[in-house]
Amino acid sequence: MLRIASVLLTVLLLADHSLLAHEKPNILFIMSDDHAAHAVSAYQGRLAKVAPTPNIDRLSTEGALFTNAFCTNSICSPSRACVLTGQYNHINGAFDLKGRVVPGKQMLAIEMRKAGYQTAMIGKWHLKAEPADFDYYCVLPGQGKYHNPEFRVRGDKPFGKNRIQFDRKHSTDAITDVTLNWLKQGWDQKKPFFLMHHYKAPHDYFDNAARYESYLKDVGIPEPKTLWNRGPLFGSLATRGDNDELVPHIGTSIGPRNPRRSYLRDLPNRYPNEFPKNYDPSDFSEIKNTRLAYNAYLKKYLRCVKGIDDNLGRLFDHLEAVGQINNTVIIYTGDQGFMLGEHDYQDKRWMYEQSQRMPFLVRYPKTIPAGQRLDAIIENVDYAPTMLAFAGVTPPNTVQGRSFKSLLETGKEPEKWKQQAYYRYWMHMAHHDNPGHLGIRTKTHKLIYYYGCNYQGENQTPPGWELYDLIRDPNETVNLYHDQSMVKLVSDLKQRLAETRTNIGDDGSHFPKCEAILQEFWDYDDLDQLKAREISHQFLQRRLLELNR
Repeated sequence: MLRIASVLLTVLLLADHSLLAHEKPNILFIMSDDHAAHAVSAYQGRLAKVAPTPNIDRLSTEGALFTNAFCTNSICSPSRACVLTGQYNHINGAFDLKGRVVPGKQMLAIEMRKAGYQTAMIGKWHLKAEPADFDYYCVLPGQGKYHNPEFRVRGDKPFGKNRIQFDRKHSTDAITDVTLNWLKQGWDQKKPFFLMHHYKAPHDYFDNAARYESYLKDVGIPEPKTLWNRGPLFGSLATRGDNDELVPHIGTSIGPRNPRRSYLRDLPNRYPNEFPKNYDPSDFSEIKNTRLAYNAYLKKYLRCVKGIDDNLGRLFDHLEAVGQINNTVIIYTGDQGFMLGEHDYQDKRWMYEQSQRMPFLVRYPKTIPAGQRLDAIIENVDYAPTMLAFAGVTPPNTVQGRSFKSLLETGKEPEKWKQQAYYRYWMHMAHHDNPGHLGIRTKTHKLIYYYGCNYQGENQTPPGWELYDLIRDPNETVNLYHDQSMVKLVSDLKQRLAETRTNIGDDGSHFPKCEAILQEFWDYDDLDQLKAREISHQFLQRRLLELNR
């Protein structure tokens, strides 16, 4: 009898464990590439009326939206590494586009599997090493292609050798097809799923599915004021050079400002249908040319976004049809923001709002009240511990981020919650002419320090500091760093920046020569500024030599 009772007790315990596992929510993490928050209509930006995103907005209407979600490094691979590891880039080692997270270090997948989840990674991976810690993967090689995409899948051959291809398909459609197929045929419904569903779109150059070519065709896209007038007080010696001599050479442009790379130079050949027939730039004024380039850029971008939103409608419809939508924590975000013409800048990388800010919307009606707009500061290193909290998992000690699950459920910031976001861009002057910089962003102000050198302390651009009052100047047009009334605030924010670096371990030991330059110009006294002006002249000479080769 005792043996029978023991067996029955064991069966009951196993049954209870299975029930608890089954009651855990599914977790669907959706990430698009370069999808700026101000291109999601729930954020009520200038594009909301002309290019609505109803399926993404649904997550906000029926859940929560964060207005202060920030990436710690606005570039693809580093941002994805932060999400996967819960660590800042100086800890996870993914400083730039060469960044990788090797098997055994893919923390989020490992911990979800330990918690009884079936794990899958589908779409854009961009971390080079095999996503082997997931049970299933089907990922684009590198950036992947917009049309007729090829995917790498798990198989009996080494990573990259097992492949499938989708002919006559756009990548957004193909990625959704793969996910739907996995949910229908690959998911073991005895387990909750953890699924990372990542789109390539709307990464530039933006190439939408053919069915969207007429979308926005005859619509004039609202323009940011700073596309035309960045203002005399915008930027610093670091971004303008001495007497504005570097304005053409810092930051790639929409219009003709940057002679090396601009949408005005690149897009007419790529997308001739977006320009007048027999387009000749010499026939138009600079303003008209810039407007043509801006509209071509935005329309291609927003058509890619439309494809994402429509495909999310397909995905959400399936989850509703199988009765899982309310049992699934659904998160939508981008890997960073994107400059949509602001300050006449293209791409991301900057610490300016449109680049640093990420969309973050989440729906889980069982515990998250609907219709919340939360202004707490969260960073992408916090995403993993938050998802783990929904799975009932305590993150390992390697994780630097912190869960904000209770914030979602109560609307209140947890005790001693962070009051600043840290940012560091390491890829000095790579691809889009952005200097190396770091800084902090509070709810009211932003302090940016352009130290201006590569990992070895070379190829210097002029160092400089920028301070913006985000309440009075949300478009970041007036740099207050040298305003005498801001001396104490500058000192306080510098101290907070230094303390934040110490607290998260960005101690400069990774690249000592770079750190030496960073420390040299930290005080930015008169002698520092004089030397910065000399560096401006020297960089200009190097750049002009490059352009004339």
